[in-house]
Amino acid sequence: MTTKSAAAAARATVYGHPRQGSGRELKKAIEGYWKGRVTADALRSTAAELRRTHWRQLAGAGVHEVPTGDFSYYDHVLDTTVMVGAIPARHREAVAADALDGYFAMARGTQDVAPLEMTKWFDTNYHYLVPELGPDTVFTADSSKQVAELKEALALGLTARPVLVGPVTYLLLAKPAPGVAADFDPLTLLDRLLPVYAEVLADLRAAGAAWVQLDEPALVQDRTPADLNAAARAYRDLGALTDRPKLLVASYFDRLGDALPVLAKAPVEGLALDFTGPAAANLDGLAAVGGLPGKRLVAGVVDGRNIWVNDLEKSLTTLGTLLGLADRVDVSASCSLLHVPLDAAAEKDVDPQILRWLSFAKQKTAEITALAKGLSQGTDAIAGELAANRAALASRAASPITRNPAVRARAEAVTGADSRRSRPYAERAAAQRAHLGLPLLPTTTIGSFPQTGELRAARADLRAGRIDTAGYEERIRAEIQEVVSYQEKAGVDVLVHGEPERNDMVQYFAEQLDGYLATRHGWVQSYGTRYVRPPILAGDISRPEPMTVRWTSYAQSLTAKPVKGMLTGPVTMLAWSFVRDDQPLGETARQVALALRDEVADLEAAGTSVIQVDEPALRETLPLRAADRPAYLDWATEAFRLATSGVRPDTQIHTHMCYAEFGDVVQAIDDLDADVISLEAARSHMQVARELAAHGYPREAGPGVWDIHSPRVPSAEEAADLLRTGLEAIPAERLWVNPDCGLKTRGWPETRASLENLVAAARTVREELSGA
Repeated sequence: MTTKSAAAAARATVYGHPRQGSGRELKKAIEGYWKGRVTADALRSTAAELRRTHWRQLAGAGVHEVPTGDFSYYDHVLDTTVMVGAIPARHREAVAADALDGYFAMARGTQDVAPLEMTKWFDTNYHYLVPELGPDTVFTADSSKQVAELKEALALGLTARPVLVGPVTYLLLAKPAPGVAADFDPLTLLDRLLPVYAEVLADLRAAGAAWVQLDEPALVQDRTPADLNAAARAYRDLGALTDRPKLLVASYFDRLGDALPVLAKAPVEGLALDFTGPAAANLDGLAAVGGLPGKRLVAGVVDGRNIWVNDLEKSLTTLGTLLGLADRVDVSASCSLLHVPLDAAAEKDVDPQILRWLSFAKQKTAEITALAKGLSQGTDAIAGELAANRAALASRAASPITRNPAVRARAEAVTGADSRRSRPYAERAAAQRAHLGLPLLPTTTIGSFPQTGELRAARADLRAGRIDTAGYEERIRAEIQEVVSYQEKAGVDVLVHGEPERNDMVQYFAEQLDGYLATRHGWVQSYGTRYVRPPILAGDISRPEPMTVRWTSYAQSLTAKPVKGMLTGPVTMLAWSFVRDDQPLGETARQVALALRDEVADLEAAGTSVIQVDEPALRETLPLRAADRPAYLDWATEAFRLATSGVRPDTQIHTHMCYAEFGDVVQAIDDLDADVISLEAARSHMQVARELAAHGYPREAGPGVWDIHSPRVPSAEEAADLLRTGLEAIPAERLWVNPDCGLKTRGWPETRASLENLVAAARTVREELSGA
């Protein structure tokens, strides 16, 4: 395919690597530090050993240039905030007193100080801490972390490339700080920020960096001429520096579009581009601008966000085309491998036939190095790898696991009537109020209650055979009794059973649906020390039997108050799984929706009057380009309605969303036609309530008054103030009172205190309304 001389320079690299360690050592060390069981020095030692381990593994696998700076105790955007000195005023004292504790205070908050806002990293399930900036922000360089980690890698004898969030993306991700005018544009601070990046680049060069990677994924979104001009100016100025390493500007997750010619013309030495999925359009875009003569191209041809084996021959064809478009072509994944688990070989319980279809970080690294070798030395040099790859792809394509004729026939028979409620909202609302008899400003929670060590131990004991099913279920019944009893005593109006039997809001259902595959070790970071095991959509989806009815009905038997049935919606079931790449997402969503429709019908038949179908990933999965969004939102909202529209008018359908930019999907939220929606709002100070009001949202809503991703306990007055703010946008008869999200990550002491304050706040504001 290629000659050795034509591609002799091709080498393998990656943009980033999973941070947690094979046994989630980082999570355990950080949480131990928070609890006072692990010293700061021990935490740093664990982190350093993890970095050394993954660098050595990458180099041993054939990666020529390892990334540094991508490792983080919590979030790489927060690390960038520290690097440029943009510490919020309320955290400066804590950071000055102890840098590590101050760092975690920015991430998690304290009892006295709120954390930074958290939201999704583009269209992934990774969460970043949003920078807070204003016209008075003063940037100061602190390259100590980046320099130290580079020196660690160089000391091991490795070729290393520091990876930083680029200055344009950093500013485009930022928001106005509290007290700053909402229309303040952080991008106006670019000229103030660039000298700080210049200082960091000089420090990295002095420390031995030959190349530095600056990540600019924000440029794959629809950008204004002003944004593009800012990018051009940024890389004109950084490129003109004399005291700097070579610059590799990286972008991923989608096609660059109008930003591609801007970066191609910039005076930098290389670009790193994504060539997978919709970003495959970068190939034509690169040809249209005349390629990258005299520059390095790092080609992301291995999907860094999904877990299916790469089609090596197809990728080699793409790489062969790219050879004529740049001075040097290297091979990488499409983005950081942060978004996939570590090693598929650890999955001893997976059917060997399916296992050969899977590629986690370790396997993707092998694919990258094989492609680099094939590009440099010709296909004969990787004949064995190509033969094994062809066999794996053929095995998956021909497997009966991937196709269920009955499921496909049912999905094809769906009509428009199946995704419409039998009565308009106004009639439903009247029927639900009469049926449920709830007070003004009804209180509820999102679904989960604390997942205690005892609960996790019970699940581990069941898996290990130390207790039998009867013993495990007795423990679950006792936990449900405690959760229901506590909510009644606290005065909550609509209860939940607490979900003690659930390991994860997606995995729990995936384990009970045909067509899904659950992993044992497939951990992926969601935020901070929160790791999830996304299940794998391997085939057509169906529900063999009810999944939640038994425990929901048991909880309802313990109380006269309504208990919500709790389900995860079809879009979130896809977004927080590794989805199949052999059929359109909309087809898979319809299959999942039909399985959930059966569950909703069974819950209603069992006497459940309130059913919540969570869709926190609706905004997350929104395509990055506006042109791609209408088609997505059509099938996404249709799937939700298909799952929920078969119920009676007096059955109340709830949904829930959290930690996203809701303003982008307000019309879609409306189109779901849920009776009640609960949303994250505490960190953003009720912004979503204002967005719903501006849209004219006609149904009931519960913007959260308790930030559950922080350990701090909000006071009753603080929650009441947020409620009063919410009432400025949402009428009292349509306003619910709830936390931002589920409580599984919180401990019981803070849960009790916070929930009691929430109920007290609702009571206070009800009294104010009745006395007005």
